[in-house]
Order: sequence, then C-alpha cells, then structure tokens
Amino acid sequence: MTAPAISLDTMRADVARIIGEDPSEIGDDDNLIDFGLDSIRVMTLIQRWGEKGLKLDFAQLAEKPTLAHWWSVASRHQAE
Repeated sequence: MTAPAISLDTMRADVARIIGEDPSEIGDDDNLIDFGLDSIRVMTLIQRWGEKGLKLDFAQLAEKPTLAHWWSVASRHQAE
C-alpha cells in the first residue's frame, strides 16, 4: 500500500501558509472563506496538491470550504 499523497495535517499547513494564519488557528469545520481564502488561492492549492499526486476538483472543494469536507474529498480520491 502506498502512502497518501497528503495528510490532513499537510492540508491544514498548506491552507494556513497561503492565507497567512497559524495552522493551529484553523479548525476542521471552520469556513475557510472567513479566513480570507478566495478562489485563486484554492486553485493554487489544487495545483500544489496535484503536483503531489492528488487530483481534486475545484467544484467539490468550493461546495463546502472546510478542512473536514476537503479531507473527506481528498481521502476518497486517495483511496481510488
């Protein structure tokens, strides 16, 4: 079995870095838009994660901009 392309902690750290927050300040169910995350930054994250082998769809992430939802989507993609 191969290791996941990214982990929830990696995802949280990447989001925090791109919005200029401390990762510990971002809860799993926090709305990332409230932290200033916009569509351009989401696309940047999708590209970054794609380079690590995780292909995500913008519409799936935009549906619910929380780490819990994003991790759920990422976990399903990594299991495929």
